[in-house]
Amino acid sequence: MVGDVVGRPGRDAVAQLLPPLRDELGLDFVVVNAENAAAGRGLTARIARQLLDSGADVLTSGNHIFNVREFTAQLDQLELPILRPANYPPGAPGVGVLTIGPVTVVNLMGRVFMPADMDDPFRAADALLADIGREGGSGVVLVDFHAEATSEKQALAWYLDGRVAAVVGTHTHVPTADARVLPAGTAMVTDLGMTGAVDSIIGDDVGSVLRRFLTSMPTRLPVAAGGRAVMNGVVIDIDEDTGRARRIERVDRYCEVAVSSDGA
Repeated sequence: MVGDVVGRPGRDAVAQLLPPLRDELGLDFVVVNAENAAAGRGLTARIARQLLDSGADVLTSGNHIFNVREFTAQLDQLELPILRPANYPPGAPGVGVLTIGPVTVVNLMGRVFMPADMDDPFRAADALLADIGREGGSGVVLVDFHAEATSEKQALAWYLDGRVAAVVGTHTHVPTADARVLPAGTAMVTDLGMTGAVDSIIGDDVGSVLRRFLTSMPTRLPVAAGGRAVMNGVVIDIDEDTGRARRIERVDRYCEVAVSSDGA
């Protein structure tokens, strides 16, 4: 499971690093969070296909999934394995859960310091797992929980312990060091981190972010230009018979990507 892809540096890092990583680690299934892949805010059909062609099986997202208007209008017709958070209120485009072969991927979004009009992710998870069970769905369930508060992300992992294979946090773009398997067999990590430019502030241009903090003035935050890039993520070993995790480890890989004046 790969952390938030930020702009062109992130996309280039996925293209370079993910195919050999699949071979090196013998990966059966890859989930990539892509909500920041288009100029740092949103996603497009072209970029989604690029990430899928690079080795992703499912693309998850979060609060920026609807930032590109044209993509929002296309989402229900694309027939691509792209998820938006399942706890968006009814009527939102797209789907929040998807089963491919033996794996079901669920995308949820937190409410602490996040958009206040989201449905409760804890009760949404209960309802989704009940539906998956009634429909005879996969016993291997992976959850991407896109949330700001570390406590909320850890709380959902404990709440779902023993009921899903993994709960991984996304959104903050900063990798955490707490990857572990909880007592009932659910792998968790508070945040995967990001896939993007190393010399950046959470993927964005350093000077622009500093100007915003120093002046408190509205400032455009372009994606960092590139150079050295990182792909943050975790690899999870899951017992397919029980749907529970045996092991989770951080996987953080680096590469050089093209430097451009606009990392979009």
